[in-house]
Amino acid sequence: MKKYLSLVTFTHTIFAMPFAFIGFFLAVTTTQHTFNWQKLVLMVLCMIFARNSAMAFNRYLDRDIDAQNPRTKQRDIPAGRISAPAALTFTLVNCGLFIAATWFINPLCFYLSPIALFVVMGYSATKRFTALCHLVLGLGLSLAPIGAYLVVTGEFALTPVFFSLSVLCWVSGFDIIYALQDEDFDRSQNLHSIPAYLGKVNALRLSTFLHVLSALFILMPVFFTHVGFLYYIGIVFFCAMLTYQHLLVKPNDLSRVNFAFMTTNGIASVVFAVLFLLDRIWIR
Repeated sequence: MKKYLSLVTFTHTIFAMPFAFIGFFLAVTTTQHTFNWQKLVLMVLCMIFARNSAMAFNRYLDRDIDAQNPRTKQRDIPAGRISAPAALTFTLVNCGLFIAATWFINPLCFYLSPIALFVVMGYSATKRFTALCHLVLGLGLSLAPIGAYLVVTGEFALTPVFFSLSVLCWVSGFDIIYALQDEDFDRSQNLHSIPAYLGKVNALRLSTFLHVLSALFILMPVFFTHVGFLYYIGIVFFCAMLTYQHLLVKPNDLSRVNFAFMTTNGIASVVFAVLFLLDRIWIR
């Protein structure tokens, strides 16, 4: 089990999971639908199964690339801790579990489940033909808040879309920062990424622009639903963490990329989600 948790980098669940809780409790507190433990558990399971599928498939598909990259050659498949067939089997099992879980939620989630899997797993192939791969990753994680909203309501709405757009821009922006480490390798292997296409300086500028958009989208819900002062504090904190990670990373100094990627973004998502949930309790 520890090997498979390492394969899918389970700690990175900290990025999207908090926004899934935001989508879930946004629905509970702004619609006629009431809290349901079963739906909450099924939502969490869907998040885990979908992410396991996406990450395991990514490791399976990129196993030869990872073996050549000094930064990634110690990942589980190149290092021989997990075989490629075992990773593929793990992927398929989690796909099946994800679809099965949606069956118990509502018909809309079940019908959309193959599309969701296509999006989150499709990212793995995109670096082979487009530098927009970072946006595809962002799109995959952006399904979390709107998907969780659908778990509760079975209907689309505007407000969770703003959270999804914020996640899309936020994740795309910090994935560009993370990809700075592989700029030279990507060019040598004819792989596509924003840093390989634009260079470090312009890649960081685009990342900054995406994070500005993320901040704007996370502000938009205040115009469409009632929020309290804790939500505004959450916005300020989230924006501060976005700003902080750009202060950490410079084109000529990538030594703190991993800290900016994991720590600041993990803290940003968790703290923002906690403040959102406390705000929902406060205004009720």
